[in-house]
Amino acid sequence: MNLTLSGNVGFKVLGIGVLVLLMLIPLAQVEGLVQERAARAADAARQIALRWGDAQAVAGAVVVVPVQRTIETLAPASTAAAGEAAARTMRRVEDMHYVLPEELVLHARLQPELRSYGLYTSVVYLAELKVEGHFSGADLAVFARDGGEPQWQRAQLRVPIADVHGIRRALPARIGALEREFGPSAGGVAGSAAIMLPFPELARVASQPKLPFSFELTLAGSERLSVVPLARKTTAHIEGAWSDPGFDGDFLPARREVDAAGFNADWQVLDLNRRLPQHWVDDGTATLAAPSGDFGVSLLRTANPYQRNTRAGKYGVLFVVFTFTAFFLFEVLRGLRLHPLQYLLVGAALCMFYVLLLALSEHVGFAAAYAVAATTIAVVLGGYAASVLRQRRIGLGLGGLIGLVYLLLYGLISSEDYALLMGALALLAALAAVMLLTRKVDWYRQSER
Repeated sequence: MNLTLSGNVGFKVLGIGVLVLLMLIPLAQVEGLVQERAARAADAARQIALRWGDAQAVAGAVVVVPVQRTIETLAPASTAAAGEAAARTMRRVEDMHYVLPEELVLHARLQPELRSYGLYTSVVYLAELKVEGHFSGADLAVFARDGGEPQWQRAQLRVPIADVHGIRRALPARIGALEREFGPSAGGVAGSAAIMLPFPELARVASQPKLPFSFELTLAGSERLSVVPLARKTTAHIEGAWSDPGFDGDFLPARREVDAAGFNADWQVLDLNRRLPQHWVDDGTATLAAPSGDFGVSLLRTANPYQRNTRAGKYGVLFVVFTFTAFFLFEVLRGLRLHPLQYLLVGAALCMFYVLLLALSEHVGFAAAYAVAATTIAVVLGGYAASVLRQRRIGLGLGGLIGLVYLLLYGLISSEDYALLMGALALLAALAAVMLLTRKVDWYRQSER
């Protein structure tokens, strides 16, 4: 029995397997290209957010009062005279005391739009905020109970905002019977930036049962708006003209409605679920940064081309195996011979599909790019097969088969819930088809050819 490298089926299958492994190199390069373009898109989104406004988080209002007190300290023993007790000294210190609201009600209306930076787009919005609530007199009385000396003339009402650069409008706020303009705050609240209004009148109203407040803001932000529930009872209503919102954070809405015109949702959160006490002294440990028990809405884009390109690339090896198997079966069943270089060219064309898909999806959207790329590669491979296999009918059939496989891949990409089931059924069907087509093939005789 004369076995040759080019004619022996075992060597042929082994050679095809080696070629499949070689195809992993360009497929990995394509995956790297997708990640690079996705990183560029993320950088473009950051550039847009830098100029427009970052993801915004609002936290109602906080009363802040500096409190001075006198403390006694002991001088080190080494500085005291020999045989004498450690020296006692008195010094003044100042702490920043924070009090949170009793109740907070927030209404937000989002006006989303797409902004471009070169080839890339990002979701931005304008949020019209209306906030009202009140402080409890019992909570404000803490300043008198602590034994210090409140510096009432420096008392402030601060409003924490994630990105104060995004403030487009701030109407005068009402606190009690007074109306005041907001100004910048150098101190912020628990690590978050803030705006503030001075409230030296707090000393004479702190004994009242309630101290109401209200204000309106317009914020520019990107992709997400969240609320940090600081009050004992926080109620929030957020609505906007965006058909694909993502409700996220530590709390899901108690009620929500989503349709093609937009969304609206309601939350209600109690102080039992927050991470900050009703009153605290700033020691540098309190923070409003994540994870801070916030909740909110993200303006999602389901047509993100880079996520879909990544998902498509995960099936690249299967495509190569399917196509190489189809060419090999035509070799066996039709008694033809294909050179390894021809398999290599077919594999290169399959890899080019992903490059073409990525390039087109940045300009015309993923669905249209997929249709153009899949049709192009199916026609190219079908025409090539008709030429090298010397039968037009075989080329048309192979091109149609490749187009069908691309259609199946699109279904896998589009259906996250059923992708595994569809993939498993497709592999089973492909294996059954190979077994059916080769059930009468005498592989020993094929090896002797």
